[in-house]
Amino acid sequence: MPLIKDSQIVEDPWTTLEDEAPLTPGVWPIVSLERWQAERESLMEAGVPIGLRLRSDQSPRLIAEESEHFTVIALEFPKFTDGRPYSSARLLRERYGFKGELRAAGHVLRDQALFLVRCGFDAFEVPADISPDAWRAALARITVRYQAAADARSTAARLRRRPAPPVKPAVHCRDEEPTAAAWAY
Repeated sequence: MPLIKDSQIVEDPWTTLEDEAPLTPGVWPIVSLERWQAERESLMEAGVPIGLRLRSDQSPRLIAEESEHFTVIALEFPKFTDGRPYSSARLLRERYGFKGELRAAGHVLRDQALFLVRCGFDAFEVPADISPDAWRAALARITVRYQAAADARSTAARLRRRPAPPVKPAVHCRDEEPTAAAWAY
């Protein structure tokens, strides 16, 4: 399954482990909340980054105090009409201060890509039947935002308030008329 991270198609270094699957040395695991709660100590002692996968019915509040242990948190969409992972993403970014990779997994549509980014997602597991390039195009479709959100991108109002770049006055000889190029910014 292709992975898009920060609008780039990348190799996925993570492996989602089933609860019964053994932890393999050198493998970066994404584990369920249940496995994390049962095997917290052994997972932390494994010496590899740890990822967590939350189902849509699992609140990020359950791991709020432990979020610094995770390099990636994958929020699962069981169907595209289930919006709970959007709220979970906002909570993880804004309330709990999660700085790692926030991944949208499961049944997500590329039409939702910009909404997912605005909520704080920065990585997407692209379904095999969808072109990763189509996802990248959807992510690039809108470049100006009007409202602040979890992605911390500048809003249109903030962009308008930026100071204009300084203009250097052209130096002219007394006897010459200024040229059009002299007045160009």
